[in-house]
Amino acid sequence: MDKELHRIVTTAIVYKDFSYLIAKRALHKIVKPGKWAVVGGGLLIDDYINTPPSTKESNQWYGAIEKALRREVKEETNLEIGKPEFLTDLTFIRPDGIPVLCLSYFAPYISGEVKIDGDHTEYAWVSAKEAESYDLIEGILGEIQEVDTILKKRNLS
Repeated sequence: MDKELHRIVTTAIVYKDFSYLIAKRALHKIVKPGKWAVVGGGLLIDDYINTPPSTKESNQWYGAIEKALRREVKEETNLEIGKPEFLTDLTFIRPDGIPVLCLSYFAPYISGEVKIDGDHTEYAWVSAKEAESYDLIEGILGEIQEVDTILKKRNLS
């Protein structure tokens, strides 16, 4: 195994009015099938290679992670999101042995009606408290609670 190669994925805790979008993963998914999670997916080379470089140097692009995150949210839910904010990172080894670096963000809902794709079977907008009753992937509840705390502090300011 090449110890420097990782699959890079991004996730988004999409929020509106202290409700958070969660979705139940389809049974064909490699990682945590049937569990509830937030939406997201892998960084593809197409998320940057087909756009003009961000610098005078060739083959350098800024903003590929945000572009990938917006693409994944749109593909999986049909939603447009506002500016993503970094929350945390997570690394793990998938059941098929592929190491994964997951970059977790939170972003406000901007527009669209939720239409889930084949990667999910159900969705729900839940409060942080309601999220406790769902069979979430380990760690997701804590991330939702952390975002809820951040947003409530901002609302009080």
